[in-house]
Amino acid sequence: MDFTLEKYGELLTALARHKDHRIRHDVDLKPEFSLRVAQLEASRGAKATYYFRSMHFTSHAETIRAIVALGHEAGYHYECLTTTHGDLEAAYEDFCRNLEQLRQLVPVRTACAHGSPRSPYDSQDIWKQHDIHALGIDYEPMLDTDFSKTLYLTDTGRRWDGYRVSVRDKVPQYQKRWEQEGLVFHTTDDIIHVLSDLNHPIHSRSLLINTHPQRWMPAGVPWAVEAVGQWWKNQAKRLIVYSQHQQA
Repeated sequence: MDFTLEKYGELLTALARHKDHRIRHDVDLKPEFSLRVAQLEASRGAKATYYFRSMHFTSHAETIRAIVALGHEAGYHYECLTTTHGDLEAAYEDFCRNLEQLRQLVPVRTACAHGSPRSPYDSQDIWKQHDIHALGIDYEPMLDTDFSKTLYLTDTGRRWDGYRVSVRDKVPQYQKRWEQEGLVFHTTDDIIHVLSDLNHPIHSRSLLINTHPQRWMPAGVPWAVEAVGQWWKNQAKRLIVYSQHQQA
């Protein structure tokens, strides 16, 4: 069964065979689930970066601190251009204000945009007019990663080839190339299998893994609810992506 904590543990074991990988988690929902993932990683000696939305800074402050105390890094998962309805200057001010609030809890040197698939605004557009690095942010994954050398794998859509239904969580300029090189996978077991083969081309690149911790849970009713809910979300995303293609 995929997307269980047990399966994530198997993925961590397989990732240990890859010499140059980085783990990122987008904490979109249910931050309490992230703590369980963080504890599992810590027990395996793995480190990751957890990106938290501003809506969770107060309500889940102790969870954020606990994750950092385990040796992980916290980052800001910003969506300011969406919350300010496309106002770039207001979005920048909102980013600065929220970043400072998170820094009152834990050190923060990284930030990554939340995809906000139902929004017409891409919050990364803030950095067309401002410099994110001037704010003490060393790394914004989608802006600062060299994807010509790094393979990006994300569980968006509760699948590892979900870029076909993803609005923003993808690297469009490289997806076709990765398909041609056999670097597109559907299930977690697919990734585990190729990581076990040291001759597979996945080992010739840096690897950036992104998961959404609310997906990874013990098998049971909540697991099934998440699976069904994500299936419906994917149908809505397909319509959004189709509409974008029609307008292009």
